[in-house]
Amino acid sequence: MEIETNDMTPNDAVVPAGMENYVTDWQMSPAIWAGDMLFLTGMTGAGPDGGVSDDPQTQITLAFERASAVLAHAGLSFDDVVEMTSYHKDIAGHIDVFRSIRAQYVKTPFPAWTAIEVTGFVTPGTLVELRIVAHKRKDP
Repeated sequence: MEIETNDMTPNDAVVPAGMENYVTDWQMSPAIWAGDMLFLTGMTGAGPDGGVSDDPQTQITLAFERASAVLAHAGLSFDDVVEMTSYHKDIAGHIDVFRSIRAQYVKTPFPAWTAIEVTGFVTPGTLVELRIVAHKRKDP
């Protein structure tokens, strides 16, 4: 299966290099345009091999880096994020680390944010998953 990853236009999937397995294995796009809104699939701190670190800081940083890579491939950045939902296993155990890392990516005006505790994720050991919606600004 060939996956087109260049020249993204509205209503196209956004599939950065290294994330083709989202399409082939899971039948989903890392992100997809709906008009001028970009909706990202949940990003976790799983590495390229699918494994996760036991270290919350490593996992959370990787989740933000992966989301950043998807945004960049679409020509956007965290400056374009309008809404974020973060899902956490053991939120009390890592929320301070999460907030510290999040502050490195999101700046004013801050996007809307909801943090939700969950009992688990598809990949065992996962602590965090990010759901992000971004808006492509019109050129002035």
